[in-house]
Amino acid sequence: MKKEKNKLRSHCPVNYGLEAFGDRWALLILRDIIFRGKRTYGEFLKSEEGFATNILATRLEHLVAVGILQRDLDEADGRKDIFSLTEKGLDLIPLILEMVLWSSKYDKDSEAKRIMPLVELIRKDNRKISQKVREKVKRGEGIVRDYLG
Repeated sequence: MKKEKNKLRSHCPVNYGLEAFGDRWALLILRDIIFRGKRTYGEFLKSEEGFATNILATRLEHLVAVGILQRDLDEADGRKDIFSLTEKGLDLIPLILEMVLWSSKYDKDSEAKRIMPLVELIRKDNRKISQKVREKVKRGEGIVRDYLG
């Protein structure tokens, strides 16, 4: 039985999150926007995890459809779309930062070790650092360069 489009399997809070952004590829798109300042299809396509073109297109469409991303035409090149986080997407920043903490604790080879100043700030006060990250992301900036140890 095929699930109706935009119909949730349940209204469990965890299920809602999983259906909105719980796919690994969707989370990697969010990571690329927040940490690396990527904003275009071509930039996402260059991610080290190797997005397949059809998967990337599908996930971008899904994130726009659920209101986590917005798509605008690039003013400099009308053939390109620029993706950015909506308010709903920006509200995910504390969650994504908590994932960094979790990874730094349990993955002995975590790349979080490269951004230890950021990890320490998240550990100290996620809400405060999330607000600063939010402002940078709203300007289309990534945050990794600011916190490389």
